[in-house]
Amino acid sequence: MFLLRLANLALLLLYPVAWFAPLLRAGLLPVFGLSEISVVTGLQSLWRTDIVLALLVTVFAIFAPYLKTIGLALVQWHLLDRRALPALHLLGKLAMADIFLFALYITLAKGISYARIEVAWGLYLFSFCILASLGLSLLTEARLKRVEPAARLGQE
Repeated sequence: MFLLRLANLALLLLYPVAWFAPLLRAGLLPVFGLSEISVVTGLQSLWRTDIVLALLVTVFAIFAPYLKTIGLALVQWHLLDRRALPALHLLGKLAMADIFLFALYITLAKGISYARIEVAWGLYLFSFCILASLGLSLLTEARLKRVEPAARLGQE
């Protein structure tokens, strides 16, 4: 359980790195230079143009995964009841939605002949954080299910 806790706490450090890391390099035509786009720069642009979409992306890309990670840490340290795990799974599903949207945007942009899109390392890091959080959540739940019956036997 110690390694699960440590890995989950590491995500609390990796998420902010992933938010500022370049997800994409985008530009018009192969001749022009490419601009790096991160979660934060994308959100800054969205807040100037479409507040509703910016709010949704902020919830999916920042709040949902981070709150899920904090909630899972609280469950792992027995500061939050394990009955909160279904709510944490829902937050994890919301966090997965933004990876789908990034993939959709990349696919659409690559279909446009005058646009050039390159995937950057930050997209892989961000995807890793989301998927690692999902895996840690499942492992924590399985571990808690194994430990709980043993704890009950010791109380009887």
